[in-house]
Amino acid sequence: MNRNDRRIFWVTVAVAMLAVAALLYFLFTTYHPQADSRPSPRRTPHTTRHTTRRTPRDAHARTTYYAVAPTHRAERFSFDPNTADSTQLLRLGLQPWQVRNIHRYRARGGIYRTREDFARLYGLTRKQYRELAPYIRISADYLPAATLIGRRHTATADHTAYRDAAASDSTDTRTANGTARDSLEYPVKLKPGQHIELNTADADDLRRVPGIGHYYAAQILRYGRWLGGYVSVDQLDEIENFPAEAKQYFVVDHPTPRKLPVNSLSISQLKRHPYINYFQAKAIVDYRRRHGPLKSLQQLSFSRDFPPEAIRRLEPYVEY
Repeated sequence: MNRNDRRIFWVTVAVAMLAVAALLYFLFTTYHPQADSRPSPRRTPHTTRHTTRRTPRDAHARTTYYAVAPTHRAERFSFDPNTADSTQLLRLGLQPWQVRNIHRYRARGGIYRTREDFARLYGLTRKQYRELAPYIRISADYLPAATLIGRRHTATADHTAYRDAAASDSTDTRTANGTARDSLEYPVKLKPGQHIELNTADADDLRRVPGIGHYYAAQILRYGRWLGGYVSVDQLDEIENFPAEAKQYFVVDHPTPRKLPVNSLSISQLKRHPYINYFQAKAIVDYRRRHGPLKSLQQLSFSRDFPPEAIRRLEPYVEY
């Protein structure tokens, strides 16, 4: 071959080689071998992917390959939100993110002192709170420590006063009604048939009731201030573990409880009362916004948050 023929030959060979290389590259980049249809040893029977050939008719159908967590039926049992662990909270039907919020709140030093405090849990519905509220048990360990300190200081002061009285006068002293009081640390208890007025009694009067010591005297006074005054002796049953046999020594004459102006208070102000939780306070404010001022609590009877019992016990404490 002459010189020009050789050039043409080598150009043709080069073009052919480039064409073969391009074809091989196209084949290797677009071709995928079929996956092995045998299950992987690490896969469970529920998560095994089957590579079956699909027909055009069911090509649009796709199988979801992931593990679905089984749903558990919510259980009901007594629990303390200050000490309950994750397992107990999940068994109650709370979501994992709600459980994490509870742990974060407790880690920052937060304490659930009342049942209503638990209602502020983010994402908790009214239905969940109504179902869980009867099972919430707040331990006395989470009450303010000042109550315990106050009891100890009061006991010390009473002991000192009685000791000084005994040293200065060896004879028994008598109270205004002629009841003898000796030099012992404990006050003279009431006899059956004697009574004290619940709303006007002080700590010393309360400790004269059989079964009432420093602790329950402080609890009676504290709860009375929280209520705004007692209207019935039966309200003492709302104090945790209150001795029922002590109720016979109390009377409530002409109660004048402190009234709540329900048409002007905000949600945060309303729910401070022990008979109004967050959802009830919100129902009152929502009703005022939609229908105007309340004239009677019976206007809220349509709401599930205000059953007849709740309206009956709250009625003496509201004004319009």
